[in-house]
Amino acid sequence: MKTDAKLEIDNKDDSKKEGIIAGRNAVKEALNSGREIDTLFVVRGEHSGSLGALIAEAKKRGTVIKEADPKKLSFLCGGCAHQGVVAVAAAKEYATLDDVFALAKSRNEPPFLIVADELEDPHNLGAILRVAECAGAHGVIIPKRRSVGLSYAVGKASAGAIEYVPVVRVNNLSATLEELKSRGCWLYGADMGGESWCTLDYRGPCAVVIGSEGFGIGRLVREKCDFIVSLPMKGKINSLNASVACGIICYEVARQRSGLKSK
Repeated sequence: MKTDAKLEIDNKDDSKKEGIIAGRNAVKEALNSGREIDTLFVVRGEHSGSLGALIAEAKKRGTVIKEADPKKLSFLCGGCAHQGVVAVAAAKEYATLDDVFALAKSRNEPPFLIVADELEDPHNLGAILRVAECAGAHGVIIPKRRSVGLSYAVGKASAGAIEYVPVVRVNNLSATLEELKSRGCWLYGADMGGESWCTLDYRGPCAVVIGSEGFGIGRLVREKCDFIVSLPMKGKINSLNASVACGIICYEVARQRSGLKSK
């Protein structure tokens, strides 16, 4: 007899199973309970009956929905009976922009945010959350589409920072950047062909924009930035890992805000 399955960290050596909810009834109850669902995977081409109702409910909640073949679903849930649907629960609830600005106000600091433009590697996002926590950023912004969410792999890579750094997930990154500017933030995009990273003033309200692993920041996002900042490339390759570049720039922000003088 097929039954629904809910797998929650049932194997410490298999992080892929962490936060996985498989089966129509289990997913339905997770949605009804208000559980934060990062992504809903449904079998390709099946949108009718109870599965269609789950898809409709997930859409109302703004959940990212992706179609996949049965083999992909089986892989996600470790081969259990998934009944054509697997949900990946978020490791932590998402915050809002208001939450981030309120945190900055509570610390009596000008807002300092990191914007991750379509990062797909959970280890990169986790490392950026770790940088954000250590450098004193008030929050991280990610897009809902074409980006890794707050998966358990991200949480693990963050070394606990996920518990302390608000993460805002937005539908339209370009519109969000405009909102940040309307709230007084200056946008600093990390890309090639810009000003040296250490020659600009980051002491006011600011957001550091980091691009994706393969393509950097997108054209529309770059156009929204007030400044483009670059790091010197002395070797044979012309780019750094996204989280490494983020760390270098964010610690320049932290240095300036701490009043530390360079020699």
